[in-house]
Amino acid sequence: MTDAAPKIRIRDLHKAFVDKVVLAGTDLDVGVGESVVVIGGSGTGKSVLIKCVLGLLAADSGSVQVDGEEVLGMPAAERERVNAKFGMLFQGSALFDSLPVWENVAFGLLAQKRATRAEARDIAVAKLAQVGLGPDAAVLYPAELSGGMQKRVALARAIAADPEIIFFDEPTTGLDPIMADVINDLIIKITREVGATALSITHDMASARKIAHRIAMLYGGKIIWAGPTADIDRSGNPYVEQFINGRAEGPIKMAVRK
Repeated sequence: MTDAAPKIRIRDLHKAFVDKVVLAGTDLDVGVGESVVVIGGSGTGKSVLIKCVLGLLAADSGSVQVDGEEVLGMPAAERERVNAKFGMLFQGSALFDSLPVWENVAFGLLAQKRATRAEARDIAVAKLAQVGLGPDAAVLYPAELSGGMQKRVALARAIAADPEIIFFDEPTTGLDPIMADVINDLIIKITREVGATALSITHDMASARKIAHRIAMLYGGKIIWAGPTADIDRSGNPYVEQFINGRAEGPIKMAVRK
């Protein structure tokens, strides 16, 4: 990251659910045009972190700034203005089964009355083309699509409004290795074309290595290591080394009932 002000700045972020502490002073910067991937095991708080940035969850304390603006505690109308900068690729795609593909892609545009139905359909077809799907796919329903095609549609929806920041929640979950690599290539292509900043969460190291400029590891509610993707194999951090090599033995202990 450069010395320029970060696009997203997270400081001392805390979030607990009753007596379960999930985030315990998380710090993270995401630079303008940068792709940062947060790695970590299941239940380490990766999704909670993104939801706090998006405002889907209220953090208990700390700071989240977007373009230098503090968004925690921001009034709803102002928050809506900031959230207009965001696009989101949800885990599992999260498409609406009852809507055709083009309406899924254009859902935000239509819900916010940012386009007429005819305009929204044209935008949807154009965005589908960016992810490698033809206009014939626009009239299909999610149930008629393969998992890989559903992920492409979800990616088209994420970029429908030309967002400044795109969030990717486990973008390759449920895909075979070849299709996962196709989606990784699309993420790189799309973020470059849109000129977006990207913040992703995943436990898929192949995906993290491919799409990230920098990788950060979340463990124990904090970022325990962050650095350029090329440096992760020489992090010198035993938690990082255990995770990226998928070893059962190490400082990370999994709760396994025997």
